[in-house]
Formats: sequence, structure tokens, C-alpha cells
Amino acid sequence: MTALNTARPNPVRCSDTGVEPLPGTAKTGDRFVLLEHPGAWSRDVLDGDTFAPEFTGRLKKHLKASGMGLQLIRKPGREGRQITGHTVYLVFSDQQVMERLVLDSVEQIMDLDLSAPGQNDAEFGARPVAHPVLLICTHAKRDVCCALKGRPLAAELVADFPSDYVWESSHTKGHRFAPSMMLMPWNYSFGQLNREATTDMLMAAQKGEFFLPGNRGRGTVDARSQVVELAVAGHLISRGETVGLSGFQVDGTQVRLPDGRVFEVEVSQEDVDGVISSCGDAPKVAKSWVATAVTLSS
Repeated sequence: MTALNTARPNPVRCSDTGVEPLPGTAKTGDRFVLLEHPGAWSRDVLDGDTFAPEFTGRLKKHLKASGMGLQLIRKPGREGRQITGHTVYLVFSDQQVMERLVLDSVEQIMDLDLSAPGQNDAEFGARPVAHPVLLICTHAKRDVCCALKGRPLAAELVADFPSDYVWESSHTKGHRFAPSMMLMPWNYSFGQLNREATTDMLMAAQKGEFFLPGNRGRGTVDARSQVVELAVAGHLISRGETVGLSGFQVDGTQVRLPDGRVFEVEVSQEDVDGVISSCGDAPKVAKSWVATAVTLSS
């Protein structure tokens, strides 16, 4: 006789544990299409349930050909459900460039040239964006924490900033750090920030300044490099320096600054017990990169 599985899902919300270091957990990617889509978002927006399966297949190929990731976006509240056109941002995080355009239909994405900035000016009126864009994950079908913590924050912030600065977003990775967010065009991820801290972060970004609290890393580099870069940024900020969002060059455990200084960072990989990846999951042991020392090498 087969025994019944009577185990109950873990009732603890994944974002309430707070045991895992944030550095090194950013969603990786160099380029993104941010597409305004007011309809329902399925668990994976490219699983064939958000868009028709045939179109989803073509869209996947189109994005893959240019190395683009896809984030669905919408404005909070009723405004986000009542649109006359689809706002699109083309984000080239590797070049720290972002463009904005408006499409009449989602299907027109297939007509966009995603190879590089400046390719969609004439036909689609793409224009450079000079301000930061903050994506706050509200993807409830991926994890309920994003609905509980992301939606209220997004609704609060849209009252504080100009239109197009703050958007709800599909999965930004790291719902265990909810509210989870991505700062474009640099692709820095943040987590566990309240309204006041998020406001400070976005205001710093407008000035091109680095914001350390809640910073999970820059997604254009791998997890270890994210930790290395954040360690150097934290070291400089602790010494009273103003650090810019641009200019870090990470090579292994070395970071070169625009002024020519080079820092060496010692890192180790450590076990972290009690990590709940998603709501309902059992706690597990995860690996995290940790910076243990920062020294000026040249």
C-alpha cells in the first residue's frame, strides 16, 4: 500500500526569512525588451499562456537572436489596464543605453531591429531615455510575495515620480527578497527596500550615483563579480567618496575604477542555512559568495 504524502507546505513567506546575503543575487542579462502588457501574466510569460503559442515561439526566436530578455511591464492600478498603445523600452545594459517607443500591437515587436541602439528611430520613433526606469516585480503567479510587497510599493512610488519612472514588472528573479526590483538601464537589482529607501535609491540614480542599501548587484556580470563590485563600492562609500553608477570594470576579483585605481577583493563561498526559495518550499542550504577583504593594489 502506497503511503500518502501528508507533508504540508511551509507556511513561512519566502521574503520574511532574511537569512541570505543580497549581494550576488541579481538577475543576469545584458539586454532587455520591456513591453507594456496589461493582460494576465502566466507563471512564465513565454510559456505560451500569456501570448498565443505560435506567436510565443516566434517571439522567443526573435529575442534569442539578439540576446534580449523580456520583461512585461504595466502601470499600477486602473491606469495599467487601460492603454491605447504598448510602451516599449529597449535596454542595452552593456552599453547603459535605453530607448523608448510605442507600438500599436504586441505583434509589432517582430518588426523591431533589436541588434543595437538607434535601429528603430525612423520607422518606430524610438528615442533615447535620459532618466532611470525602475521595475518592481508584482508577478503574483510566480510568487505571492511579489503581490503582497511589490504592488503596494509600486502604487506608492508612482505618486512621487514623473510618469514612466516606475513600472510594475514580471519576474525579476529573487522574490525571496521582495519587494524585488531592477534599475534600468544599468540592470542593478535591489531587494527588501521600503518606500523611503527606494525613493532615495531612485533619486540617487537620477544623479548617476551608486546606492548601496539593498543592492543585489549588477546583472551584466556573474554572481561572484557582483559581490566583488559591491564590496569595492561599499568600501569607497564608507570612506566618504561619491561613487558613480558607471565605470566599474570587474576582472575576476579585481575592480578597476575610472580614475585608474585597482582594488583586489578576497571572496569565499559560504553555506547559508534556512533559505526558502519560493513560498511553500522547505528551507534549504544555499551557496553565497561573500567578500572578506578589500585592498588597493594600484
